[in-house]
Amino acid sequence: MKSISTAIVAGTFALFIGTQAWATDAGHTSEAMEHAGQSKAHGEMGHAKEALAHAKESLAHAKEARDDHAASHKHMDEAIKHLDEAIKHAEMGHGEESAKHTEEAVKHMRQSGH
Repeated sequence: MKSISTAIVAGTFALFIGTQAWATDAGHTSEAMEHAGQSKAHGEMGHAKEALAHAKESLAHAKEARDDHAASHKHMDEAIKHLDEAIKHAEMGHGEESAKHTEEAVKHMRQSGH
């Protein structure tokens, strides 16, 4: 009976630890996508300053997500390239062009699988 209880506790602990690691990894992608969406929306409205701030925040989270998932590097690298372009265009006051690059970044983040 004691070994069954120990197995249940150990299994629950392993599940909890695994779930926490997955939630942390998914958190960066989720945050990157949320900020990218906000950047895109602001860019479409011509708010380059706000688009810039959200694109930079998205970029930071995208880099964290890429580093957390080596298998997803290809898509996260593409997302990062587009976020860099979104930032450049937002800094130049080109909100709509920034929004286009942010949209492409979101597509790649979705394809990254996390």
